Amino acid sequence: MPELAPPEIADSDPALAPAREELRRVFGFDDFRGRQAQVVTRVLAGQSTLAVMPTGAGKSLTYQLPATMLPGTCLVVSPLIALMHDQLRAARANGIRAATLTSADADWRETQDAFRSGELDLLYVAPERASQPAFREFLASSPLSLFAVDEAHCVSEWGHDFRPDYRQLRPLMDAFGHVPRLALTATADRQTRADVMSQLGIPDDGLVLAGFDRPNIRYAVRPRDNAVRQLTALMKEQPGPGIVYAPTRRKVEDLAEKLAAATGRQVAPYHAGLDPATRAANQAAFVASEDRVIVATVAFGMGIDKPDVRFVAHVGVPKSVEGYYQETGRAGRDGDPAHAVMLWGAGDFATARQRLSEVDEARRGAERARLDALAGLVETAGCRRAVLLRHFGEDPPATCGNCDNCLFPPGVTDVTELARKLLSAAYRTGQSFGLGHLQKVLTGAEDERVRQRGHDQLSVFGIVGSEEARMLQPLSRALQARGDLVATEHGGLALGGSARAILTGESVVEIVIPPRATRSRRGRDAAPNPVGDPLFEALRETRRELATEAGVPPYVVFHDSTLREMATHRPSDLAAMGEIAGVGAKKLEAYGERFLRTIEQN
Repeated sequence: MPELAPPEIADSDPALAPAREELRRVFGFDDFRGRQAQVVTRVLAGQSTLAVMPTGAGKSLTYQLPATMLPGTCLVVSPLIALMHDQLRAARANGIRAATLTSADADWRETQDAFRSGELDLLYVAPERASQPAFREFLASSPLSLFAVDEAHCVSEWGHDFRPDYRQLRPLMDAFGHVPRLALTATADRQTRADVMSQLGIPDDGLVLAGFDRPNIRYAVRPRDNAVRQLTALMKEQPGPGIVYAPTRRKVEDLAEKLAAATGRQVAPYHAGLDPATRAANQAAFVASEDRVIVATVAFGMGIDKPDVRFVAHVGVPKSVEGYYQETGRAGRDGDPAHAVMLWGAGDFATARQRLSEVDEARRGAERARLDALAGLVETAGCRRAVLLRHFGEDPPATCGNCDNCLFPPGVTDVTELARKLLSAAYRTGQSFGLGHLQKVLTGAEDERVRQRGHDQLSVFGIVGSEEARMLQPLSRALQARGDLVATEHGGLALGGSARAILTGESVVEIVIPPRATRSRRGRDAAPNPVGDPLFEALRETRRELATEAGVPPYVVFHDSTLREMATHRPSDLAAMGEIAGVGAKKLEAYGERFLRTIEQN
């Protein structure tokens, strides 16, 4: 099915004037960003829409703003309680009448009464509740203005976070056929987009595709040699909040302990095996902090709407390019510079390819293709951002200037002949030995184990010289990433993928030679905060005090970008303070005087 995009909305469209007024009043912004205007215009006109917008592009505003303008309540379906509560705090801080109906809410009776009385702009619920017949009856007790389905890729079996309960939303929405639907996601390829629109009953011309680029994120992919040392260096360069993703619970706890000791920073673990109280406390402390780091399994983050995360690091490869895009998208939601670093090893791909045998046969081909796409991202010598964006169907420039390969271009070398030697050694030794043994055979090492097995008598013994030998490890890593070498259950290396084509000379092998490690240029990389500016630091301290008093994270009060503008323009009265981006009417009333005093005293 061809994708049909609705027409562009001109910035001067007079129909947007009331929405711009409300945008200024509620959120403190003079104009919309990106495709927000197009989505808001469709919602206000009662048109159902799928909006694919990158994380940090302001997806929540596209339903929160119309919810304050339309009669009735906007029902927001969101997958996680933590995410709902984060968005609830932010909405209420802007003066929006919002509530949640979750298993964690003790005030559910008051919330139901407020809904029935028409006193709510927004009501957040989980898909499990939304699909219940009794809930449908409850919704009929008061007018609805909009159905907003957040993380809409969860509705698709082709999506990377499929949630069966999302499949039950269509009957609910069909029961209120006059209410428009807005589906929102940051992560959906062409196949997933088509499925989401079909499953949620959104017309073919209802797609608003805002693009996937996150230009403020710097992508880097590095071979993993010592994760603690590599992450310690990253944390010293990036003093703000960060997320480190690790593959197992044991690795999460080990890394959290070692990184805390190595850096002196507050580092906490997060995984499903922790008792609920500890897990909740670690998450709450991270959300409220301006410098904490959390080490977690990939389950962490989908429910976190923290805008000031300065880096996301993966210790190991994620499950797919889609997963990588979503997980790295948790960095830099405030638009300030952020880093995404992946540390990978050949064993990561070996484990992932072994797991393919456990996948349902009907999905195995698609999952293999996803893994191959991830290997392409890891092994590319070209622009990482271009590989990411092409995966989602975009046609980006050849270079971005803000990834490791663009900033420090790696060399590429033809290692076809060496690959034939390595594959031949794996084959002739019975496809049951690891790289260490194969290196000894190929370099002719004096080794008892090699002699005992008669491998010193093979034609491949000693055929690799010292110059070539240093390339064996990166070559093995690359061949395993591509699936041409496959790890066996006993740790050996066997031929797979295009190995035979390489051996027969039908396929060429080129690998990337990583550039020498270069210290990060802090002046350019760091978030543009005027560190050392006494006024800016005083404003941050005032923000911390207000956040503590209100029991909310500091970013709910104001983002750093708003404080930077205050420090630059030094407003002297409430009228001037109200002109600062991000200072809406509610926040001006609640916080304006305190920040004016801070400016006056500094």
